[in-house]
Amino acid sequence: MQGVLTLTRSTIGQKAIVAVTGVILFGFVIGHLTGNLILLAGPEAYNAYAAALKGNAPLLWGTRITLLTSVILHIVFTMQLAKRNASARPNAYQKPRKDLVTTYAARSMVLTGPLLAAFIAFHLAHFTVPGIGINGVFDPHNPYANLVQDFRVWYVSAIYIFANILLGLHLWHGGWSAAQSIGAQHPKYDALKMRLAAGLALFVACGNVFIPIAVQTHIIGSSEQLAESRALVAAEQAEEE
Repeated sequence: MQGVLTLTRSTIGQKAIVAVTGVILFGFVIGHLTGNLILLAGPEAYNAYAAALKGNAPLLWGTRITLLTSVILHIVFTMQLAKRNASARPNAYQKPRKDLVTTYAARSMVLTGPLLAAFIAFHLAHFTVPGIGINGVFDPHNPYANLVQDFRVWYVSAIYIFANILLGLHLWHGGWSAAQSIGAQHPKYDALKMRLAAGLALFVACGNVFIPIAVQTHIIGSSEQLAESRALVAAEQAEEE
């Protein structure tokens, strides 16, 4: 127990916790996007995917607990590190600052983190809690229709697009920083790590932004597909009765 407390109080330990939780969250958003892209296969495939997740309680709750723990630890120790850095440097720079990674993403990590945490809470409630949906229509048996109906509201799509731009910036610098914190450091590979972090961040951000845009342009969620999703749900409920 004493070792754990020592770890959480040291700068190295806090950076390690931020890095490990960041890797967990990075892996999740990639998996989450991959699952959501099943939308392109149509309502039957997407609703079957959602039902499979809901039907596996150990996986579902294990993932939720892991993510919640990771998010809390990630935010808490990121803020502590930011506070420690500010305390260690009470005076402003006398000369223009030259960061090792001079990017807007690096300088905005502390800001984008809490904003993304708020968005995650909204996102989870938005698509899982009855009555939260913007259109006031929520069918627990038809996730496809729930998603399409809400993303058809332009400002809902705008919120998601903006949030995922922030997510891309956060993942870009976070991925590179995590590699540094867990010991993957060598000048020879810095450029490769930066390109890899940027590529994965771009994949996640663009993939997530694509979904609301595809709904707005009816690439996903045409009237025929919505009717199909409702017919499939009605047929399944009739069989159960």
